[in-house]
Amino acid sequence: MAPPPTDRKVRTAAQAALDRKAVDLVVLDVQGLSSVTDYFLVCSGRSTTHVASIVDAIRAALKAAEVRPLHAEGTPESGWMLLDYGDVLVHVFLEETRVYYALERLWGDAPSVPLQG
Repeated sequence: MAPPPTDRKVRTAAQAALDRKAVDLVVLDVQGLSSVTDYFLVCSGRSTTHVASIVDAIRAALKAAEVRPLHAEGTPESGWMLLDYGDVLVHVFLEETRVYYALERLWGDAPSVPLQG
């Protein structure tokens, strides 16, 4: 099975996060704004355990689609975890850490991707 196209990859990751009750999930389309990636998926967890659960769900869902991260960093205890899938960067924050880094404000010119459909 071939890996899913980027759009389906980010939607699979988003659905996995939502299934674990991720808070304030947003997908930003940064194509044309960033040479690093096509999409940022940003969401929050309410505790370190919740952050770890969200990350585990995303990894499992994408692994089932034969997609593995190129790189991962951070820990739930640090308040932030990153999963780098090349064309999709997943950021899972503790709520207060997300406010501090304000990625949505930093990438304010990027349109949000609607997840229905």
